[in-house]
Amino acid sequence: MTRREMESGIHTDLKNEMTYSGYLGLGTLLASQHPRSDHHDEMLFIIIHQTTELWFRLVIHELTAVLDHIDNDELEPAFKILARVKHIFSQLIDQWSVLATLTPSEYIQFRDTLGHASGFQSVQYRTVEFLLGNKDARMLKVHAHDADATKQLTDALHAPGIYRSFLAHLARRGMPIPRGVLDQDVTTAHEPDPRVTAVFKSIYTDTAKHWDAYEMCEKLVDLEEQVALWRFRHLKVVMRVIGFKAGTGGSSGANFLRKMVDHQFFPELWDVRTEL
Repeated sequence: MTRREMESGIHTDLKNEMTYSGYLGLGTLLASQHPRSDHHDEMLFIIIHQTTELWFRLVIHELTAVLDHIDNDELEPAFKILARVKHIFSQLIDQWSVLATLTPSEYIQFRDTLGHASGFQSVQYRTVEFLLGNKDARMLKVHAHDADATKQLTDALHAPGIYRSFLAHLARRGMPIPRGVLDQDVTTAHEPDPRVTAVFKSIYTDTAKHWDAYEMCEKLVDLEEQVALWRFRHLKVVMRVIGFKAGTGGSSGANFLRKMVDHQFFPELWDVRTEL
């Protein structure tokens, strides 16, 4: 076997230098797994959820930038970012396949150590939901014990989500978004309006005139589709591992997740397909 020689330009004296581990904070990151049982597969369970939270952090970072671009009437810079978020959710979908290797017999060996801990309590996931427009002030109750989490979610609750910001952008362009739609309470989920569907129909029937708005519509549909697939995969993995048991956080488990599979963040963007 040919032995690869160490290239002369490779830095080996790294004392007092920035290193890969230092830049990424790996000392903290890799010391953050604390299984509460002796079962081999608890490490898998922890790391899957930790990596999901890291991806959610990036999603929040990216969607916040998208909101800034929309508010500044700059749609084109948002396209790449939304494409990136779509691919992040593709990664999250694939992660479920790793967790699906956990069998019911294995999971029950350490499930009790979770207590009432549940993904339902993820502050970042709830922030993503709020950024996409699925607002529900009742969700803040789950985080009443955590002042920082409550502030983060309260801020997201009271800020327009991406869809409302996009509708406001269209209104600024002179498109007939109804005043009542624009004045809807931002702390609640968007209520569909057929007049908004009509606006999207005009965009889809004259794409040359409204190309950037048309592209934005498709980017939002791409994203929502990926989120729906992620939710569906979540549901199937839960059914595979615990069947129809109640969730550790007190929900009905699979039945609770099933209700969200068909949820729509951007309803008129789906309705317009029937109208065309």
